[in-house]
Amino acid sequence: MSAPRETTTTAGSPASFSDPAAVARYAEGPPRLVPGFDALHRMTDLLLAERAPADARVLVLGAGGGLELRHLAAAHPGWRFDGVDPSAEMLRLAKTTMGEHVRQAALHEGLIDNAPEGPFDAATCLLTLHFLPRDERLRTLEELRRRLRPGAPLVVAHHSFPQSTAEEKDVWLRRFAAFAVSSGVDPAMADGARVGIGARLPALDPQEDEAVLREAGFREVALFYAAFSFRGWVARA
Repeated sequence: MSAPRETTTTAGSPASFSDPAAVARYAEGPPRLVPGFDALHRMTDLLLAERAPADARVLVLGAGGGLELRHLAAAHPGWRFDGVDPSAEMLRLAKTTMGEHVRQAALHEGLIDNAPEGPFDAATCLLTLHFLPRDERLRTLEELRRRLRPGAPLVVAHHSFPQSTAEEKDVWLRRFAAFAVSSGVDPAMADGARVGIGARLPALDPQEDEAVLREAGFREVALFYAAFSFRGWVARA
């Protein structure tokens, strides 16, 4: 689940990622919902390339749709990718999205336990971890780190915003909704997403997100991206 699939699914209903109609509209969503979406992919590329070799093997957890796979594969012809996603429909879309670059990737249906053992030279998990409660998020990150070579970079980004009070949480979710509306999303849909995220998505406070990464065994955890309700970190195994 590489990105918010639509305004409604961003509110935390991953089951719709198997809905062919929702999948067909997938690519319309992320640029309208995630501030700096294209730049996030470019930054991810640069952060991985700092340490990944020219022939790197890269694990992409939440690969459905194929948008980041396409970007990374086009920029690095020598890299090979293993993409993992629980939705067969989204993986079929990823094959189409990647076009000629699909030859650089092996796609696997499932969760982290269905990922190859590696070892991998780098990994990404973009706009996915916010769907997982803390305990499952920790276990997923532990299994991800176990598949990485020592020192390999990991880039993650997802919903993560201050929420020490209900009022503070609502401020950030209203900013998320306002950005969606400014990008052309119907105001009623954007407000529905705001309410749904607040009620159902197990998003964490940024400090807690960093703590989970460290608890999973990652080091040199550093924030590189902050955009309204989204945050992104780079870390090393």
